[in-house]
Amino acid sequence: MAASKKFALLCLENPLLDIQAVGTEELLNKYGLKANDAILAEAKHLPLYEELLNNYDAKLIAGGAAQNTARGASYILPANSVVYLGGVGDDKYAAILQDAVKQAGLRVEYRVDPTEPTGRCGVVITGYNRSLCTDLAAANHYDLDHLKSPEIWKLVKGAEFYYVGGYHFTVCPPAIMALGEEAAANDKTFVVNMSAPFIAEFFKDPLDASAKYWDVVICNETEAAAYAKSHDLPSGESDIAAVARALADLPKANDKRRRLAVVTQGTLPTLVATQGQQDVKEYPVHAIAADQINDTNGAGDAFAGGFVAGLVQGKPLDACVDMGQWLARLSIQELGPS
Repeated sequence: MAASKKFALLCLENPLLDIQAVGTEELLNKYGLKANDAILAEAKHLPLYEELLNNYDAKLIAGGAAQNTARGASYILPANSVVYLGGVGDDKYAAILQDAVKQAGLRVEYRVDPTEPTGRCGVVITGYNRSLCTDLAAANHYDLDHLKSPEIWKLVKGAEFYYVGGYHFTVCPPAIMALGEEAAANDKTFVVNMSAPFIAEFFKDPLDASAKYWDVVICNETEAAAYAKSHDLPSGESDIAAVARALADLPKANDKRRRLAVVTQGTLPTLVATQGQQDVKEYPVHAIAADQINDTNGAGDAFAGGFVAGLVQGKPLDACVDMGQWLARLSIQELGPS
């Protein structure tokens, strides 16, 4: 099975140190943040990180959406069968990330930037909502040269599954395209997660350029609605199943496998559309008592980790969804994507 290969799964995105704390509406308003949103930091947001550390009893967690997913997949797959790529600084925060992922059995091959600090994500929790504000810093300087370097490209060639988090469309689309081309040419599985509504809205062109390589595309209902709006899909914002069908039926470079479009909807059923099929499957979410929910931050990343781990293990679709929901259920009982 694919899981027995040393690096069955290779993940690419933006490694971040999450600075996470329970906040207030006043804090959100102070920085112009929304209760359940994800944005890139502007200059006005930069003091947020120190404020969380100094005034809100913040917890430091190895973050970045795809790094969360890679750690989730590593929780299920054999140790050292997942490798993760991204850019960090040469600082203590990168060392914190290294230690955290090592404990999860995840190998990382970071591009270390000598001048930029490790990226940070301020996570403000209010109730069951979380607002993410990201300063990419060194993660924003990842480049194709690192991916194509002999030692890293050898890892790419050795993996059978590629997973790209949508936030990387803001950083290095050529690296995403290189992985997509490699996957299509060698019948490997290429998975993309949209990650946030603004990706479909403001990074539409690089997202669309990569679409022909998607074997699996994952998003939540808000991201699906944003895709529908930016692509003028009729009734798309109110008919998420129709968006899933549209995503599944986009033109595809590798015709040896049908594309899957997977849409999570919080407590509502997970939807899966298969290329060329009219029916969209619905999978009710695993029930959990409200008093067991600690933090929903990272639940989508955990779902992707479980789902992709199932793909790597060669599980049928139903089992992959079940694994994703199972890992998401575990995740929301912890603080942060831990």
